[in-house]
Amino acid sequence: MTLLGTTLLDRIRTFSPEIREAGPRIDADGAVPAEIIDRLRELGVFRLAVPAGLGGTEAEPRQQVEIFEELGRADGSVGWCAMIGAVTGIALAWIPSGTAAAMLGDPRFLIAGVAAPMGRATPDGDGFRLTGRWSFASAGRHASWLVAGALTPAGVRMFILGADQVTIHDTWHTAGLKGTGSHDFTVDDVLVPAERVFDLGRPPVAPGPLYGYASTVLLSLGLAAVALGIARAAIEDFTELAQAKRNPASGTAIAAKSSVRAAVAEATALHRSSLTYLLDELATPGTDDLRRAGQRLAIVTAGRNAARAVDLLYHAAGGSAVYLTSPLQRHFRDVHTATQHAMLSGDVVETAGAVLLGQDVDTRRL
Repeated sequence: MTLLGTTLLDRIRTFSPEIREAGPRIDADGAVPAEIIDRLRELGVFRLAVPAGLGGTEAEPRQQVEIFEELGRADGSVGWCAMIGAVTGIALAWIPSGTAAAMLGDPRFLIAGVAAPMGRATPDGDGFRLTGRWSFASAGRHASWLVAGALTPAGVRMFILGADQVTIHDTWHTAGLKGTGSHDFTVDDVLVPAERVFDLGRPPVAPGPLYGYASTVLLSLGLAAVALGIARAAIEDFTELAQAKRNPASGTAIAAKSSVRAAVAEATALHRSSLTYLLDELATPGTDDLRRAGQRLAIVTAGRNAARAVDLLYHAAGGSAVYLTSPLQRHFRDVHTATQHAMLSGDVVETAGAVLLGQDVDTRRL
């Protein structure tokens, strides 16, 4: 995607130092500043996965990974909010084009939400009456629309709610990714019209190559990308520390220690190999079990390896990493919060392994 001669990634790289500088304040305040969200809106980040036919970017997975990785490097919470607000945009490919176009007519468009079926909905005329409580609604306070998964008599469906239809509860008091504002939200007997209800298990309404990937892949690739960005930030911050921190006995930089050298080398290998593996698996669309297994395995592996890379550097940094002034402690907290996401769980690895072995297994988690 090119904007006025420069790519979106180039523009985000220019913006990254400003985001990075705001990192400690974001962590302390427990919120991403509105001005950063507004800048991401202006750049078009929240339309990355929106169908091109509706005026969105419909960026291919590789572009999305590179953008989310760079934003995760700038700040974990900013990267996470940007990623959630972008990938949830695939919802517009499953609803009538007129409804989607009306939503996109708002220049402050940002759709977030929770796909897990934590609600209950009953038919009412052409729509549904929806009630429920959803956890982990990242970027919810910045969103103009929220997706909510729910059980209906016909199975699981996704419901798109206006921000004014939900109540957000202040529940996000956590160790890491503190600025994502991943609070709970509730709705009570809200009528949702049929045009804002969709089934991710059915083919999308909008055509386009992006939607040739499984929805679970599109919704989870950014989780790994942000984690890898956090790992890259940790590598950079550790490199700076290793050159500045001195051994009190010898006066030499700790970069001279073999254990420090080994830690940064292994962390770098984990980051680079995982990013390459992820991009390679995402190069080809497809929704068959084998393709999904390979892509989801790459996503989970990238997340796990990102956490492993940060762990290596955190431990090699010694006591200085525990201070709140050290960015390494924030990277440590952020990456381990990211990898707790259900879509990066060990269940996915086990299911992928069963598919690779040709075993009969429930593949809905893929």
